Amino acid sequence: MIATNRTRRAALRDRTRTHRANARITRRGTASLATHVMATGLGPKAARTVASSLRKAATKLELTGRTVRVHAGRKMRTATRWTRTQVAAMATLYRPRRAEYKMAANRLALAA
Repeated sequence: MIATNRTRRAALRDRTRTHRANARITRRGTASLATHVMATGLGPKAARTVASSLRKAATKLELTGRTVRVHAGRKMRTATRWTRTQVAAMATLYRPRRAEYKMAANRLALAA
């Protein structure tokens, strides 16, 4: 594959992921923490990292999201959905070190 096509596809994939996450949050009103973080522009691996730190902030703030049952392959699992205001409250307590995580935390705090 030509290198320029690879970078174009990567940019399109990132934009699509961000747009879909934003649309999902807007449509349903709630989403998982990783989805909220992906809506700021981070990839899935970085989103999981930030989401785990936000969960720690949620316990400190005594926030509880809405518990739902979701399909995971052939099994059902329990997941937690959060509103934008809850995520913004968690983001104010979250103190990241990496620059990209700081950018995501600022966008999360402003999203509410």
